[in-house]
Amino acid sequence: MDTGLGQGGAAVAALVTIAGTGVLAARAESWPMFAAGCLLVWCACLSAADIASRRLPNALTVPGAAVVLVSATVAGQGRAALVGAALLAGLYLAAHLAVPTGMGGGDVKLALGLGAVTGAAGAQAWVLAALGAFALTAAVGVVLLASGRRGRAVPHGPSMCLATLLALGVTALG
Repeated sequence: MDTGLGQGGAAVAALVTIAGTGVLAARAESWPMFAAGCLLVWCACLSAADIASRRLPNALTVPGAAVVLVSATVAGQGRAALVGAALLAGLYLAAHLAVPTGMGGGDVKLALGLGAVTGAAGAQAWVLAALGAFALTAAVGVVLLASGRRGRAVPHGPSMCLATLLALGVTALG
């Protein structure tokens, strides 16, 4: 199966997944920083893949979502993470079914992991990330239109990742 990442990218995906499972073994006081680092690396890999190929590969989305859900469960936030994942993925699935050319299946799968992360962080983080992703993609689209680059597909994954990271940062500070 072609992941869109090549052998080197598949190796990175495996390493990120393995590193993410290390969250479970990390000492309690260092867990938040380690988890944040894993999330940042995961989002960077996803964004790079989506920008390069306009695809979010299963090799990154599915294992990442699983690691997030397991980690949230171990941290005592499993129910909130599962609800966040189901709600966000449900919204993305509805959008994908309504306009398949406007929202890809990779975005739906990515919504599982990012919905879980923000669900575990609380309703405010979830709402900020969900709305922020669409706002960021729309802003990029407007800039492309204004610069005369009509008809260019805008990958949504980077906006999803950035909105999630920003939402987590805002809610952690507040």
